[in-house]
Amino acid sequence: MKLIVGLGNPGDKYKFTRHNAGFMALDFINLNNKLGSFDFNFESKFKGEIAKINYNGETVIFLKPHTYMNLSGESVIAVMNFYKISKEDILIIHDDIDMPVGKIRFREKGSDGGQKGIRSIIQMLGGANDFDRLKIGIGPQLNLSAEAYVLQNFSDEQLKELKEVLKRVENALAVYLNEGIKIAQAKFN
Repeated sequence: MKLIVGLGNPGDKYKFTRHNAGFMALDFINLNNKLGSFDFNFESKFKGEIAKINYNGETVIFLKPHTYMNLSGESVIAVMNFYKISKEDILIIHDDIDMPVGKIRFREKGSDGGQKGIRSIIQMLGGANDFDRLKIGIGPQLNLSAEAYVLQNFSDEQLKELKEVLKRVENALAVYLNEGIKIAQAKFN
């Protein structure tokens, strides 16, 4: 069983903000429907929205936490505990302010890098940081605080570029699920 988490903030106010890159990725994958002939049937559970699919014989759970970014770990740990999912079977898709729009990068483990959703997950896992991530670039940050920058909407030009990025995220996720993180890193980092 795998858990794929897209980080973001709930509500229309945040829908197209840079911080919602993880939510946008899951929504794009759902709309584009390349991981199978299904729609994600998201339902409200575990302080978020979850959808379960069968992908190549394995159950994959998709989660969009609704705890707001800074408390994402609460929703993640609730799903992990209920379904008995180990941290080694988790992929977190999130924004990265230090990478430019257009870049994606898989990472196996590491610090939170200032990303408060990742920080919350690490805290809820008792300090464990050895779970997989797929970062989506949202930079470069201009003359704004990080908090202000991530809560701004993408520009129209960036949204066009982001559509292409989300196609790559979808392809990267398929490789990750089929072949593992090492192959996904080699192909997409």
